Amino acid sequence: MDKLPSHAHIRLMAMPEKPWPTGLVEQPEALVRRVLAPNPSPYTYTGTQTYIVGAEDGVAVIDPGPDDPDHLDALVTAIGEAKIIAIMCTHTHKDHSPAAKPLAQRTGAPVVGCAPLVLADDGPRSDAPFDRTYAPDRVLEDGEQMTGPGWTLTAVHTPGHTSNHLCFALEETGALFTGDHVMGWSTSVVVPPDGDMGDYMKSLDRLYAREDRVYYAAHGAPIEKPRQLVRGMIGHRRQRENQILRLLGESPKSIDELVPLMYKGLDPRLTGAAGMSVKAHLLDLDRRGMASQSGEIWQTI
Repeated sequence: MDKLPSHAHIRLMAMPEKPWPTGLVEQPEALVRRVLAPNPSPYTYTGTQTYIVGAEDGVAVIDPGPDDPDHLDALVTAIGEAKIIAIMCTHTHKDHSPAAKPLAQRTGAPVVGCAPLVLADDGPRSDAPFDRTYAPDRVLEDGEQMTGPGWTLTAVHTPGHTSNHLCFALEETGALFTGDHVMGWSTSVVVPPDGDMGDYMKSLDRLYAREDRVYYAAHGAPIEKPRQLVRGMIGHRRQRENQILRLLGESPKSIDELVPLMYKGLDPRLTGAAGMSVKAHLLDLDRRGMASQSGEIWQTI
């Protein structure tokens, strides 16, 4: 049994040494630039990476990030004289979409991408809450596209982390912007009631069936072997599921009892995230007729 907390923005890789490239423009490939926001944390790694797709004649901005004046200034500087054709959001957690509104106000660009989502959580947060200011001018359905000079971004519906999560495929280069759905430095939080483990697994299967060349996640380094990583994530989630079934098979247990048995050496700050991960698995097992709940106690069927 591993000691790594699963399905939260819980660090799997050591934080890189400072200085981090916060506010600076990096260019991983010809059509793609990125700017790191100043919001590092145990849940966001070194911060949210905003991607700028395109060149001087027209760009898309993916996951504009937190509403931070320094980050907005860095984005405007990076974009320069280029027209922003669309401000695109993968989902509406507060480390991803709040800068969409002020960036749109400063530039006149439309906000395009995921659907708005405002939900009351049913327990302690293990991730940033939803952005209540998000108001898209256009919601992209699965397979719909945004186009600009020399680039095409296709929406890929990937619910699970949130019900409104989208990835964006850059058709010209085979890159996929994965938001929080798949990241190389950690697994992704799945927090009920909006986060859904069954949907998350189906979305992982969907990405595994694709032939994307590289993933650009909102946190962490590019993923150069994406199908290999996704395959490992699917296997890890199945191991967690089997672990829960084994522990419940020994005796009925509450989530609070399961967490320390499953997550040895867990950072106490991340106990809530681990509990939400376990709850997401249990709810999925319940729907599949493999576990049931009586009060706070869960048991196998």
